Amino acid sequence: MHLNNFTESDIQKFTGQRRKMIETHLVNRGIKDLSVMEAMSRIPRHLFVQESFQHQAYGDHPLPIGENQTISQPYIVGLMTEALRLTGKERILEIGTGSGYQTAVLAELAEQVFTIERIKSIGLSAQKRLGQLGYANVVFKIFDGTYGWRDQGPYDGILIAAGAPDVPQALLEQLKDSGRLIAP
Repeated sequence: MHLNNFTESDIQKFTGQRRKMIETHLVNRGIKDLSVMEAMSRIPRHLFVQESFQHQAYGDHPLPIGENQTISQPYIVGLMTEALRLTGKERILEIGTGSGYQTAVLAELAEQVFTIERIKSIGLSAQKRLGQLGYANVVFKIFDGTYGWRDQGPYDGILIAAGAPDVPQALLEQLKDSGRLIAP
């Protein structure tokens, strides 16, 4: 992560709460992957929520991000990321960019992240924020994620941020044979 348009003070704000989030919501609930915990300890989650909710950013609950969408609770972000078993060499497809927080975690741990958001205003906001934080290994698309992003695949991992009754066949077809698909 690089600081392009945020000050060091912006990033360091809530450092104690970020540490507590790792201990309370990840370690104490069984997350064991040190790289996931380290990535989440570096990322200023409060910059991914509306200013009026920043004081709640490190609690273990979802928060509204606009357009009737939410940022996932830290434990779920950690659990789903850990389940991908990232080594740093993967190409990951994320379905549901949302605020971009999960995207940032993936970008810290994978070689390349392709992320799709269906709601234009949310996707553009996340793209701007991630750019300001210096994430250069993320490629964005505003589109219906149930179709995936075939021309960039196949993927080592696919993370679906929102629940669905079934996994779309198009996503399964874009996953490498040894890949993992993670969904809530």
